[in-house]
Amino acid sequence: MSAQEVTEEQSGKLVPRSKRGMRTRGALVTAAREVFERDGYLDARISDISKAAGVAAGSFYTYFDSKEEVFAEVVEQLREEMLHPHIRQRSGVDDPRLLIEAANREYLLAYQRNHRLMAVLEQVAQVDEQFRTIRFDRAKAFGERNAALIRSLQAAGSVEADLDPWVTALSLSTMTSRMAYMVFVQGEGIAFERLLTGLNRIWFNTLGLSPAR
Repeated sequence: MSAQEVTEEQSGKLVPRSKRGMRTRGALVTAAREVFERDGYLDARISDISKAAGVAAGSFYTYFDSKEEVFAEVVEQLREEMLHPHIRQRSGVDDPRLLIEAANREYLLAYQRNHRLMAVLEQVAQVDEQFRTIRFDRAKAFGERNAALIRSLQAAGSVEADLDPWVTALSLSTMTSRMAYMVFVQGEGIAFERLLTGLNRIWFNTLGLSPAR
């Protein structure tokens, strides 16, 4: 690995500077995800990640200090995918019921698509404080996003002003997440549309909104 392929930030972490370095790091993250999903976190090995990425084992340590660090990168990419669907910008929809319905659909589709990795995150969070914190922060981020939505609906007069935005958002977000885990990871036999319809109804009833037309 040449000095031109990486650069060092003030934090001391090496990050890619060249296109080749960026490709190598990206290949390692992609390979790490494949290995974690296949073997689970505890049984995943750095040598297997390097092999899957098609690089020498020593190249891994040019970009990551440990298995924990590359897993954190994989989880961060997952978080960005699931937390920021940008539905309002993409659809132009303003009806809060349609926005909630679309957001729940996108979330469930993303969970279904990433269910193997979500299962690994649940596993790691039980035994590692760092990833327990990451999982908590992820849940909190979803709650904050949904609390902001509830506040905007209250400001518009669509939702009762005395409804606690944070408690309500955290409750609804947690319910949606755990139902997704039960269905897509644990195999509870609920069809996708039935799950979505049931969750939407609970959201609408809790917020005092009629079903989306």
